[in-house]
Amino acid sequence: MNAQTSVIGLNGAAGRIDVAIDHPAQGAVRGIAVIAHPHPLYGGTRDNKVVQTMARALLALGFVCWRPDFRGVGDSAGVHDEGGGETDDLIVVVDAARAAQAEAHPEADGAALPLVLAGFSFGTFVLSRVAARLAEAGKPASRLVFIGAAASRFTIETVPADTLVIHGELDDTVPLQSVLDWARPQDLPVVVIPGADHFFHHRLTGLKQLLLRELR
Repeated sequence: MNAQTSVIGLNGAAGRIDVAIDHPAQGAVRGIAVIAHPHPLYGGTRDNKVVQTMARALLALGFVCWRPDFRGVGDSAGVHDEGGGETDDLIVVVDAARAAQAEAHPEADGAALPLVLAGFSFGTFVLSRVAARLAEAGKPASRLVFIGAAASRFTIETVPADTLVIHGELDDTVPLQSVLDWARPQDLPVVVIPGADHFFHHRLTGLKQLLLRELR
């Protein structure tokens, strides 16, 4: 993605989890982010434009961004597991990200850096499960960011009240109404981008500015 991007392999239950790590170009590290891409059976990868837009915004805010490829994508081992194995793999990524930052910043005296879980489409479904598991373990994420939440296709877990949910008005992959139906029982606000489709064509610059404004 940029000169500060490295690629590593982590050991997951199905084998290698291939992860790109984007480092802020300058300044102190503010936190870490794990970013989950859209459905792997429909061309989703960590290089998806919405995923990269989230990463660029979070990088600008000082977050180290971990972008794994799901099972069977790129150099990640295994085959698509409908979210189950993918949840396990992202727990491995979160643990590795937290351990890496603790090692890189021992002066923090054990204080954990904020963790943002940011997902697009299928990635929101997986990260909702990851967030629930982390909360149950007493190590919750600091913030969730869901773009194009796949509420019409998967059962997305209940999320914290400060979750940032962004959706396109003209999304015909995941209709806006399904996201509102998921959000309503939680009293969860949804930010609607007028005229935007599922992939935010011609809306990515505005999406980045919105993320910067809401997460700063």
